This record gives sequence, C-alpha cells and structure tokens, in this order.
Amino acid sequence: MTRTGLAAELLLLFVALPVGYRFSPVRIPALPLLWVVAGYAWIQLLSDPHFHRAQLWNLAALPARLPAILAIFVVVALLLWLGVHRLAPGLEWSFVRRAPGFWAVVMLAYPVLSVYPQGLLYRSFFFERYTALFPGKWAMIVASAAAFAFLHIVFRNALAVGLTFAGGLLFAAHYAETGSLATSSFEHALYGCWLFTVGLGQFFYHGTIASVGTVLRKP
Repeated sequence: MTRTGLAAELLLLFVALPVGYRFSPVRIPALPLLWVVAGYAWIQLLSDPHFHRAQLWNLAALPARLPAILAIFVVVALLLWLGVHRLAPGLEWSFVRRAPGFWAVVMLAYPVLSVYPQGLLYRSFFFERYTALFPGKWAMIVASAAAFAFLHIVFRNALAVGLTFAGGLLFAAHYAETGSLATSSFEHALYGCWLFTVGLGQFFYHGTIASVGTVLRKP
C-alpha cells in the first residue's frame, strides 16, 4: 500500500470512526464494533509475510518485564487512589461496593473482550502497518498513544482521554521494547481493572457524559 493509502486508512480507522461513533445519533454497541475493526487488523497482519506472528502473544517476554511493570503500577495505582480519595470520595470503590458480582465478571472479561482487541489494533497493527508514516521508535510510540487516546473521545470526558494517552505511551513503549502483545495487554489490563476498581470506571464506558468537574462537585 502507498503512503497515501496508508494515511487514508489511518485517518479512516483511527480518526473518522471514533468521531463518527462519538457523534452518532444512534447508540451502537462499542465492543462488537471494536471486534470488527480488530478483526480487520488481524486479517491484515496475518496476510503480511513480513509480520512475525509471535508478536500477537509472545508470553515469553513477560517474566523479564514483570518486576518493572508491577513497580510502576504500584506507584501509579496509589496516586490514582489518592486522587479519588481526596477529590471524589463518593466514587471510591463505588463499583465494588455497588455490584461486587458484576465487578468480578468485568475483571475476568475486560482483559479478553476489550484489552486484547485494543492491543492488537493500537499496538501490533499500528506498529506494523504505519512504520512508513512514523519513522523512528518514539514517533511511533507517540502516534500509537495519541490514536489510542483519541479513541476515548467516545466516552465524552477529558479524563478518559488524558489517562489513556499516558497509559498509551507506557503500553506502546513496552510493546516496542518487547514485541510482545501479551506483555502490553497484561499491563493494559492491570491499569484498566484498577480504574474500574478504584471508582473511575464510569469515565470509561459509553454513555458517560458528565464532566469531571460535575463529579468532583458531588458531595
């Protein structure tokens, strides 16, 4: 595919689709749409003779990275909890307290149904497909994180976009270092599950239209 074709595909998948979903007057289930787009990415990767299919999982790379991943996660998780505790105490552990059974289902299903398809699309496919558009390791990492964050405009709040850009940088950097979608997905799942657990999950599902300021003003 030419550079022009790649640019057009990127704009369609990573800009036009999120914008169209965000402003669609019809409520469309988010996960099936994600699976369809990730399925397209998966087909393109498997049909690329230069793509190393081991990168679609590569669990062997995880153990060496695990101590650093967990160390960073502990610090970030503590900061997120302190932020919720001080600024929005009404949200603290709200999901766990309100619906512990459903919370447990989300903890099991979210990594499989949401995290892995996102990782396939925004890490494996993005890195393999658009190297001609973003030459250099850090250009690709930033572009991947920006596209990942832009997806989250569908949740209609700035917090989701900001947090996912920071997380996207971390996940993309570790994918670039390891070539392991298992490693990147494990890390993504850690942070996503923690956001749901600590009380910030309402900012990460479709239909949340309240601003961050509105939530922080709640007693």
